[in-house]
Order: sequence, then structure tokens, then C-alpha cells
Amino acid sequence: MSMAHATLMQKVARYARDADTGDDSLPDAGGPKPRSFRKRLALFSMGRKGRKRVKRGHLIVRKPTRHRTLFISDTHLGTPGCKAELLADFLRHNEAQTLYLVGDIIDGWRIRRAWYWNDAHNHVIQEILRKARKGTRVIYVPGNHDEALRDYVGVTLAGVEVINEDIHRAADGKSYLVLHGDQFDGVVRYAKWLAHAGDRAYNFALACSSALHSIRRALGLSYWSLSGYLKHKVKNAVEYISKYEDAVAREARDRGVDGVVCGHIHHAEIREMDGVIYMNDGDWVESCTALAEDDAGNFTVLHWTRFAADVEAERAALQARPSCADAAPVTKTADTEAASTAA
Repeated sequence: MSMAHATLMQKVARYARDADTGDDSLPDAGGPKPRSFRKRLALFSMGRKGRKRVKRGHLIVRKPTRHRTLFISDTHLGTPGCKAELLADFLRHNEAQTLYLVGDIIDGWRIRRAWYWNDAHNHVIQEILRKARKGTRVIYVPGNHDEALRDYVGVTLAGVEVINEDIHRAADGKSYLVLHGDQFDGVVRYAKWLAHAGDRAYNFALACSSALHSIRRALGLSYWSLSGYLKHKVKNAVEYISKYEDAVAREARDRGVDGVVCGHIHHAEIREMDGVIYMNDGDWVESCTALAEDDAGNFTVLHWTRFAADVEAERAALQARPSCADAAPVTKTADTEAASTAA
């Protein structure tokens, strides 16, 4: 392993230890909560010296939804574009027997250029390690941005199994190949310099998208990705996604499995392709999506573009409204419907 990779792993391990505080307590029965969810979230990030932190339980606004299996990928921790606060909120409100981390969880490419890590990124690591401590089987399938972890394939780190790929057996008996998918990207395999150049351009687009998100959030609007919108409007990007999906589905068909779960292209989708079920769990820099399996073996793409506290507050406000015979029916927005599905 190179010196750069060793340094990266040492930094990640140190920050993971700092994040893994072991504070799994529920809210104090007699201690008042800060009234605003935003204030609770801010206090949760404060340092311990001389200031009281809000406990983790104060940020959980409803009973977590339980799934058989969860798949997340392309979180790109270590970059400003990572929606770490939303991801941590998702992990707090969703539990599973098995959690797959399908690559590009930590962005080693960006970290080697410039170190970026804040409290929200720590909270994501803490939630993942907490799940491993509480009995969830956590499986890490490294991608191209966290390729340094491929040197640890076969090793269990803090309760997290690191493997190159896996065959997931669903509740209905079907088998699914689980891999990140960068091996089907010709640019990553044969022109890595071009992949790094494209990564810089992509990060610039994400920075613009994050700035827009901050403005929309200040105005009380839901999350919307500028970079994601542009990507799906560019003809070459659409063709690239289509070719990638064809290559991954063909690999699953050649392996004799029923389907495939992957990441890499930041485009969540479930569809059948020539007798093979292709599933992509999306990302946490643009779409904020995950893939969930229920106890019957059914798969669903979950969208988490709003905090659970905001969704619950809106639901409570709607229920508190006085009924009126001639009132117009309430129409759900796409974000509200997606968040409700995720909840």
C-alpha cells in the first residue's frame, strides 16, 4: 500500500474513533429539549468543553422504520458536496438487519487534495459504527474514490466487513450481485487522469448546487440538485448512463444471478433489463437516495431530501387544521410524497 493510502487510512481511522463516542442514550425524561429542531441539530455538533451537547435521542422525532436490507453508496464523505446532515438523519430514522455500503463512501480522491471533514461527517461515521455495535451486519464494498480500502478486503474494521463484491440473497430467494460498478466505467479503468479531471469539474458543479441549496433552505424550500438536473439534460451524460446500465446488467446475466445492485453513476433506478433486475441506489451528493428491501423481498428507492423533523412537523400541522367541508384537497408535492415514502 502506498504512503498516500496509508496516510489516508490513518486519518479516517482517527476521525472514526473520534466520532464513535458510544453515546446511544435516549432523551432524558426530565430534561427539556431545545424547541427548534435546527437548534437541537446545532447543539448536537457543539464541542463538549464548557457547553452542553444535545443527546442523539433528541434528534429522533419518530420510531425508526425497520427494513430487511439497506443499500447506500456514493456519499462522498470528505467533500463539501456530501449531504451529511441529511444522511445522518436518514440513518437515525432507518434500521436494517443488513446495511450495504456500496462504494465511494469516503472520497479519498478529494481528501488527498484537500482535507475537508466536519461534525456532520463525524455523525455519519458514528451512526454506521453504532449500527454495527447494535447487531446490524455492515458490509463495505469499496469503489474507485475509496479504492484504498480494497487493500483491506477480507478484514473486519470496527465491526464493518470489507469485501470486493457480494451475492445478496433476498427474502424471496432471489440472488443479487452487489458491487460498486466502477469496473464498467471505461474512463475510470483506462483514462484515470481524465476521470480525475472530470471529478474536479463535477465538484465545481456540486459547489454551485450546494450554494443554491443553502439559498433554497434559507427560503424554506426543499432540496433540489442543480448538478443532477444538468447531468440528465446533457445528451452525452444520458448516453453514458445507458451504456453503463447495459454493461452492469450484462455482467449480472453472465453470472447467472437474478439482478444486480450497484452505485457509481449517481442515478437511482429499479428496472428490468432483458430478464435481469437492475438496481442503483443513487447517491448523497445530488439525489439523497437509498435502496431498501422489505421482509417480502420487495425493493424500493427511498428519497430523503428533507429532515424527518420537518416532515413530521408538516404532517402535524396538516392534522391540526380544522376540517372544512368546502376546503380544497391537499395535494402532496413530490418532495413530501418521497419523504413520506421514506418515512
